[in-house]
Amino acid sequence: MLVTGAAGGMGLACATRAAREGASVVLCDINAEAAKEAAEGLLAEGGRAIGIGADITSRDDCAAMVGAAVEAFGGLDIAINAAGVMDGGRDGQPAPIHLASDAYLRRTMEINVIGTMLACAAETARMVEQGRGGAIVNVGSTTGLTGSAGTPAYVASKHAVNGLTRSVAIDYAPYGIRCNSVNMGPTETPMLERAMEFLKERQATVPSGGASSPRPAVKPGALIARSSTPWEQAAVILFAASREASYLTGALIASDGGWTAY
Repeated sequence: MLVTGAAGGMGLACATRAAREGASVVLCDINAEAAKEAAEGLLAEGGRAIGIGADITSRDDCAAMVGAAVEAFGGLDIAINAAGVMDGGRDGQPAPIHLASDAYLRRTMEINVIGTMLACAAETARMVEQGRGGAIVNVGSTTGLTGSAGTPAYVASKHAVNGLTRSVAIDYAPYGIRCNSVNMGPTETPMLERAMEFLKERQATVPSGGASSPRPAVKPGALIARSSTPWEQAAVILFAASREASYLTGALIASDGGWTAY
């Protein structure tokens, strides 16, 4: 199993649970040292894991991370693409579209869309070559099914990831390769904490254009009135990747506590 964005958040939760359940896991992250440290923690628990640095916006890096999986464990059967950003990565901060910086727009789209595309390209190429099928899960967001205030590039990027998921599912079904996305509601990760702080700031202001009172930036919330944990989401992601989901492909799974039920 290969997991991108595996040094923290959802990626680390998926890698940890998978390793504890017996999977051989390649933890990939832009932060190579953090990925290696996380892998060492899994090794200490008796798991099989390696950690490597990879920039998913680089086609060469994506090929290298797949190559590392083949070299270490003999092949690639499952890939979980969890790498992504909400705030533009190293550049820029989220803002409504007329205030959004070029750096925020470009960086978010580059990582979330181009990066996921290049990861899928490397993963599917290897799975086709192996000739034994496989499963890919792209980590999405409820914003990829609906929308959200103040994060135009993130919302657009997650809609794109869902479109990519269906495209990959269609193209690679003849090879026995399944591709699904898991679209999470609010989940207790560092990225959510940053996003919530931003939304609080936005909701404290009155919109321009003569509005007399602030408009709510988000819906009231999920029907299950709390954020999810990374472990809850990892359970859904790993199910979608497992043989138990052998008839599931092209699905945009909403694991959101009912957020998109209304």
